[in-house]
Amino acid sequence: MSGCRGYRISATSQKTKLRMNLYKIDEETLSAIIYRWLQELGSSDGKYELVEKVLTAQHDYPLKVVFSKEKGQISVITAYPLNRGLGK
Repeated sequence: MSGCRGYRISATSQKTKLRMNLYKIDEETLSAIIYRWLQELGSSDGKYELVEKVLTAQHDYPLKVVFSKEKGQISVITAYPLNRGLGK
């Protein structure tokens, strides 16, 4: 995957890559989402689970992204659209 402002982003497994292809989630969109959240969360290492409330043109539902950040490396664990929306 592409870089994200000083971070290297990679999918952790073949299943993650297949899921991204299945739901047509491109690397640029994912990088932009992660970078925007990293600006808000700070630069501490750890595992993050986020829901991007801004809907993309390809999806009718918000995107859920789970990633971990360690030593300048961002590993995408999973990314998929939430079928039930955000709930109440």
